[in-house]
Amino acid sequence: MTHSAKIFVTRQLPPAVEERLANDYDCDFNSDDRLYTQNELVERASENDAILCCHTEQLNAETIQRLPESIRIIANFSVGVDHCDLEAAAKKSIVVTNTPDVLSDSTAEIAMLCMLGAARRATEGQHLVRSDQWHDWSPTFMLGTQVTGKRFGIIGMGRVGQVTAKRARGFDMEIHYHNRRRLDPSAEQGAIYHDSMESLVASSDVLSLHCPNNPDSLGLLDQKLITHLPDGAIVVNTARGTVVNDDALVDALKTGKVGAAGLDVFNNEPSHIHSAYRELSNVFVLPHLGSATVQTRDAMGFRALDNLDAYFEGEEPGDRVA
Repeated sequence: MTHSAKIFVTRQLPPAVEERLANDYDCDFNSDDRLYTQNELVERASENDAILCCHTEQLNAETIQRLPESIRIIANFSVGVDHCDLEAAAKKSIVVTNTPDVLSDSTAEIAMLCMLGAARRATEGQHLVRSDQWHDWSPTFMLGTQVTGKRFGIIGMGRVGQVTAKRARGFDMEIHYHNRRRLDPSAEQGAIYHDSMESLVASSDVLSLHCPNNPDSLGLLDQKLITHLPDGAIVVNTARGTVVNDDALVDALKTGKVGAAGLDVFNNEPSHIHSAYRELSNVFVLPHLGSATVQTRDAMGFRALDNLDAYFEGEEPGDRVA
């Protein structure tokens, strides 16, 4: 169905998504895929009816307040909406949506990659091969940690956390978790619930973070919580960089309290992440690839468009968050 609404698309989206957008809407595309300043976001939004944005656009209260009255809906190409001030949008009667569910599998895959990369010293191994410094094999060469049968702890047993637990069971790992609310036994699938993070962390040979970014989770993995980890535990973060206190984790990696870390997300990414993450050999890093598959990014785009379609057809968007 073709709509008369005008859509401001803040980033370059997958071809299939932009094709559907172009067929159904009058679109203001970002063909150069450049990051707009706050002033440019407000200016480009002028004379449009909706914004389709990503987590790279910081739609804070001030920016939302400055948006033209024509903007009626902000459709996020993301699950997390911490970049968008929902209260400010509600005050301005702007509907906000996100794209849940569709990236759980791809993010869980990255969590497994981060776990294995950290446990099996992939950063060091890659460097040896690529720098032509691998010259021998011996029984004690590059010994890592075997994760099979170990305890896999999850903070945040939502959609992604539950799929990650399912993948970890493929390594015969014992699943432990902490969540705001205990899951129904059918969803737990035998996972062991801990009513405190300290208890969960103490039972985690691998600790995987899957909690949303909010005031309660800011710097959640700090020095105090890290002291509860078993010595040499592995930390995995595919949630948001803000849930980790970088100085505390770096100190623990240097002392060996944390044996290794696999990180896909960072504070101040991409350009200003903690320098130690680039330098420490026991850190396996990726550039925020959690949802980076063709299938998932297409699905995210189509989910965002489904929300736009519903809104402009006078229906309630299925993924409304404000």
